[in-house]
Amino acid sequence: MRGPQGGLKLCVMHEALHAFLLGFPALFSIVNPPSAAFIFREVTADRTHEERVRMARRVGVYALLVMVSALWAGSYVLGFFGITLAALRVAGGLVVAASAWDLLRMPERHDARKQEQAQASEGSEDIAFFPLTLPITTGPGTIAVAIALSAGRPEGAEIVWFLLGTTGAAVAMALAIWLTFRFADRIVDMLGPTGSRIVTRLAAFLLLCIGVQILIGGVADVLGPMLAAH
Repeated sequence: MRGPQGGLKLCVMHEALHAFLLGFPALFSIVNPPSAAFIFREVTADRTHEERVRMARRVGVYALLVMVSALWAGSYVLGFFGITLAALRVAGGLVVAASAWDLLRMPERHDARKQEQAQASEGSEDIAFFPLTLPITTGPGTIAVAIALSAGRPEGAEIVWFLLGTTGAAVAMALAIWLTFRFADRIVDMLGPTGSRIVTRLAAFLLLCIGVQILIGGVADVLGPMLAAH
């Protein structure tokens, strides 16, 4: 028979796992490391193999800092300006769903925009943070998704485990970025342009579903008290 402490531990683990399983697919969908690997390889084509390996590691670290900052502080910064959690969920869900819909319909335009951002800094000595990390890998879309995820945080003590789970998702995402950039040549050769577009569209559809789910949570927060009053 499970005691109170065992039940509490199981509940805590479930909360952290749920946060991870919500956060990682959302971040993976918007970042889309296999597609970003194409751009990374092209931008760093004139660098040596050792330089590209070091750059991949630095991009992974920078991306982790960007995602964790948005996850931990984003919703609190907006809350400082008087934006309610319900409003943040509705707005975040709309932004995520709109970004996913645009990516689902025209992934080529999304990639072309990133290519233009990369070409603007070609020849620069240090491009690991700008533009490879921000805005190409973890740009405004990723930050918006991270803030939307943090808007779904529970109240009370469970928030610690929720943030732990979402932070674990950010760490896993940073590792995925590092590995895909580290082995960009092999991934590009294996997937090819067609395979990359398929991965992009599948990820975009998953992101659309997550955006709608966040939006539903926000609408429920707004309408719930109104319906209960009647």
